[in-house]
Amino acid sequence: MRAIVFDAPGTPEALYLGDAPDPIAGPGEVLVRVRATALNRADLLQRQGKYPPPPGASPLLGLEMAGEVVSLGPNVEGVEIGRRVCALLTGGGYAEYVAVPTALLLPLPASMSFEEAAAIPEVFLTAYQALFLLGGLDAGEHVLVHAGASGVGTAVIQLACRAGAAVHVTASQSKHDLCRALGAVTTIDYRVEAFEARVWEATGGHGADVILDFIGAPYLASNVKALAVDGRIVVLATMGGTIAEHFDLRALFIRRGTLATSTLRNRPPAYKADLTARFRDDAWADFAIGRLHAVIDSVMDWADATEAHRRMEANDNAGKIVLRVT
Repeated sequence: MRAIVFDAPGTPEALYLGDAPDPIAGPGEVLVRVRATALNRADLLQRQGKYPPPPGASPLLGLEMAGEVVSLGPNVEGVEIGRRVCALLTGGGYAEYVAVPTALLLPLPASMSFEEAAAIPEVFLTAYQALFLLGGLDAGEHVLVHAGASGVGTAVIQLACRAGAAVHVTASQSKHDLCRALGAVTTIDYRVEAFEARVWEATGGHGADVILDFIGAPYLASNVKALAVDGRIVVLATMGGTIAEHFDLRALFIRRGTLATSTLRNRPPAYKADLTARFRDDAWADFAIGRLHAVIDSVMDWADATEAHRRMEANDNAGKIVLRVT
């Protein structure tokens, strides 16, 4: 089959449309003809040689996809050939075909395009896990999400507002309108403003009950300053660095705060299946009625994967960058 590949870690220019072995659907899996996939930061890191796939996963890039079921593996019931689906992957989305466990499949509503569907699984499942399974978000609480205009950020805003929370975001000034349109009540330009002070002001001195962070070490002390008593910080990435020097844990103790970290790609299959089932039962129907939607920055042909990676690396995107697999 055709796939986007690279011969050695490097810049976006390392990517090219080449060949890869055809996947085979094993027990409990289906083979899907991929029609669209979407970019995630993990793809950039893997291309750079900094984030190898978990053992047993496809070496190809791509953590989500949408397409059509073309064949069934052994012991598969309840899934018919031709069904339009999307799914979270451990890898392999940048390809014509991928084998997917049936427990991870989400059926597409008739009105949903492959391009929109491909932009949903990774970011919405990541956001759902962080907000509710790790962050324990309740109605009436305050959420601070960094990189509010990112794929995960736009999903967090929608899910948190849906749950009855007040959402505060950091993002570059040019992306504030998008965040507000999704439901954010406070938008903070992280380049020129101290976000902890803005959050304290916006919440009337209460602070953020849940903070979702992708920056890591440079934001740790300020996150704690912005945290409410009994608040929860969930760190999902370390784009700014991993070493927090001179951090005083007493600040976290004063707020009885919880600091959690999480990745999703290397979670066990049973965990991903349970997460997918919870998300499907709780929120999936809202996509058909427009209450939830994927925020798409751009749709490109997969032959333009190099340009797509350049755009994400430059932080020029607001929402998801989708690759149409032609």
